[in-house]
Amino acid sequence: MLMENFLRSKEYRVVVENGVYAAADSVTLTETQKKTCEEQKLKDLNAKNYLFQALDRSILETIINKDTSKSIWDSMKQKYQGTTQVKRAHLQALRKEYKMLHMKEGESVNEYIA
Repeated sequence: MLMENFLRSKEYRVVVENGVYAAADSVTLTETQKKTCEEQKLKDLNAKNYLFQALDRSILETIINKDTSKSIWDSMKQKYQGTTQVKRAHLQALRKEYKMLHMKEGESVNEYIA
């Protein structure tokens, strides 16, 4: 969430979400289209740089070969979305265990704590 806000503030969020416009044939592009394409490529490089700076070294090694900021972002979303779901399931199990936790009749405090 923090990185999303940062990328949005730098106006790189669109490039990260949608990817860079791939020019099939640079000969048929107008000057305006060429300029737009170059601007998107620059934004993509800047976004990649920010993503690389924000990531841990161990994670960085897994995404260093990605070509675009979109591919890095998609890879990170997939990795951390699974982690988030696992954490939620674990927290749900702990909440259930906590709700069921109570002292039984005749149980000493030491037994309960143990």
